[in-house]
Amino acid sequence: MSDFPFDGMTWFNPPPAGAVRDGHLHIKTGLKTDFWQRTYYGFQPDSGHFLHRSWTGDFTLETTFRGHYDTLYDQAGLMIRHDETLWVKCGIEFTDGAKHFSVVVTRGHSDWSAFRIDHEFDLISVRVTRNGDALFIQYRTDALTEWRVARLAYFPPEVPDLSVGVTACSPQREGFEAEFTDFRLGPPVSRDIH
Repeated sequence: MSDFPFDGMTWFNPPPAGAVRDGHLHIKTGLKTDFWQRTYYGFQPDSGHFLHRSWTGDFTLETTFRGHYDTLYDQAGLMIRHDETLWVKCGIEFTDGAKHFSVVVTRGHSDWSAFRIDHEFDLISVRVTRNGDALFIQYRTDALTEWRVARLAYFPPEVPDLSVGVTACSPQREGFEAEFTDFRLGPPVSRDIH
């Protein structure tokens, strides 16, 4: 990993405050920021904060982060994006008064899966591996030693050129704070899922 993992990355919807200090990226979100397309709620916000770089073909993308979650839908994690109608975001989202591992897959319409992480943790690592038509999504908290499977999602293989990076949103407020301690991007680590 580079000593300066966030160098050369570009903001889509820059946050009110976003800076790298001691190699860590610190984000403070803007008011009512989010990514979603249509399903159930009917709205189409494309206002979340996304620090990204370009990538073509298969990859493994990984980050470690923490957040100060206290308001419904506060969220941070990774994003893989082609445009406003084709993207995936995954990480921690605050809902029902607790931290949940959340994945939103959007292909014209968004879907949402989330499960509560019942043990306490400070830092969480999230990994997304693209192999052909699939995104394999994993997580590991600082209380775990092994990677755990969160989701295997379809992603169109005919779309090779993507923007990949970190995201943070606060759909119900402003001022959610997230800290990303690293960022790694390279060839796929493996096709193994077991």
